[in-house]
Amino acid sequence: MINVKDVTYRYPGETNNTIHDISFEVAKGEIFGFLGPSGAGKSTTQKILIGILKGYQGNVHINQQELHQLNADYYEHIGVGFEFPNFYQKFTGLENLDFFSKLYKSETQNPQELLEKVGLADAANVRFSHYSKGMKMRLNFCRVLLNNPDILFLDEPTSGLDPANAKNLRELILLEKEKGKTVILTTHNMDTADKICDRVAFMVDGEIALIDQPKQLKVAYGEKALQVEYRCPSGIKQELFSLKTLHNNQQFQHILAQHEILTMHTQEASLEDIFMKVTGRKLL
Repeated sequence: MINVKDVTYRYPGETNNTIHDISFEVAKGEIFGFLGPSGAGKSTTQKILIGILKGYQGNVHINQQELHQLNADYYEHIGVGFEFPNFYQKFTGLENLDFFSKLYKSETQNPQELLEKVGLADAANVRFSHYSKGMKMRLNFCRVLLNNPDILFLDEPTSGLDPANAKNLRELILLEKEKGKTVILTTHNMDTADKICDRVAFMVDGEIALIDQPKQLKVAYGEKALQVEYRCPSGIKQELFSLKTLHNNQQFQHILAQHEILTMHTQEASLEDIFMKVTGRKLL
């Protein structure tokens, strides 16, 4: 679906490159996440793929066609959600979607139904200027889906959302994946990346440090141990057991037989822990 080879980019007037010789592939139906702190090059990479930034070095192929050679029809097949939504302030949410739907040649989705999906049906006739940050982000996602795109580009899609709406948005993204849609998202929210991304790329200073599946990363970098929390006569205790010898560990067997087990957890590393270990940098 998307093939990027040896891409470098420098903004006009700058002396240093923002993107340094990056390469990656994204398969059809995959959710691929760029993770990194602000200034890492995530959004710049996405803007290159969208076609906003020209003049890059290297090769970018979308469906085996060089991005430079694609015409305006490309925008009929992609949906773009920037981190800072740009809508007409005096239009209502519904009026904004109606307006943007007229920009496409192909048939678009029903705006009212999209608003219902993101919980904005009751705010359909409210002016955009009166929307909260979270409401603006949800309307932004409606616009992404408006033309029923094959590729979704999402920049910090859960920014400003409360836990319930963030969960709903993640579920809607996964529904698009089930339809065979390809999703490229940029975020520094490791929870979002962990829950929905098939693969993630760690970006720092315009370079890709690592690409892998979140689960594989957590297994590879996690401690192969089981933490057991249990209640005994003297109170609540915790013990850590190696997974390699767990099957014949007498103390572990004794705890299971004699005490009330409160929690048991394998010691997987979080994506944030792995990011810091691999890159030496924090996300924020």
